[in-house]
Amino acid sequence: MATVILVRHGRTTANTAGILAGRSAGVKLDSLGRDQSLRLAESLAAVPLVGVVSSPLERCRQTARIILERQAGLSEAQIDGALSECHYGEWQGRALAELAREPLWSTVQTQPSAAVFPGGESLAAMQARAVAAVRRHDAAFEAQHGGGAVWAAVSHGDIIKSVLADALGMHLDLFQRLNVSPASVSIVRYGASRPDVVAMNVNVGDLSWLRSAGPVADAPVGGGAGPEPVADDADPARSLE
Repeated sequence: MATVILVRHGRTTANTAGILAGRSAGVKLDSLGRDQSLRLAESLAAVPLVGVVSSPLERCRQTARIILERQAGLSEAQIDGALSECHYGEWQGRALAELAREPLWSTVQTQPSAAVFPGGESLAAMQARAVAAVRRHDAAFEAQHGGGAVWAAVSHGDIIKSVLADALGMHLDLFQRLNVSPASVSIVRYGASRPDVVAMNVNVGDLSWLRSAGPVADAPVGGGAGPEPVADDADPARSLE
C-alpha cells in the first residue's frame, strides 16, 4: 500500500487576523508560516516522495513549493481543486469571533454532518470530495510506483480533519475532536481491508507552546492559527543561564 502524508499549509496572515479565509485570493504564508514550512520541508527531505498534490490556493502552493525545493527529482506539484478549502460561502472573509455568534456555529461544532454554509457547500460534501480525491491519487501513485510509494497532499485544516475522520472510521459529527495545526503532518496508509492511520497532527517545530496552552475551546472553523510559540525569555530555565 502507498503512504500519503497529509500536510496542512503553514500559518497565514488570515490565521493571525482571526479571519475565515476560505477560498479568498491573496492569502499567503506569514513569516512564521514560511519558517514552519521550511522546517517541515527539511524533515520531509529524508523521505523520497514520488509526488506532491496541492490545493490550488496560494498558501498551499507556497508550502508545496518549499517542500519540493528539498526533494530530488520533483519539480512541481499537481494541483487538484478537490483538495481546496471548504466553500464557506457567505462566511468567507468574516471574523471568526463574529461567526461564533451565528446560530450555524453550534451546528458546525456539535453536528457537522448537518452543517451547510449559506451560499457554499456542506461539510459532508467537503468530506466526500476530499476523501475521494486522496484515495484516487493514492491508488494512482501505488499503481505507478508500487506499494512502498510515499506522496504528500498539501491541503487545509478542515479538509485534513475530514480525511482523517474517514480513515479512523469516525462519524463526521466527531471530526471536531481532531486538531490539525499549521505545517503539521498526518500519515495514512490505505490497505485492501482498512486504512492504517500512522500519525496525526505531528508538528516538527517548537513545542514550547504546551507550557502555556489554555483550556479546550470551540474548534476554529478552517483550522485556526495554531499555538503561539513561547518566547525564549519566557522560559524559566533560560532565565537562569
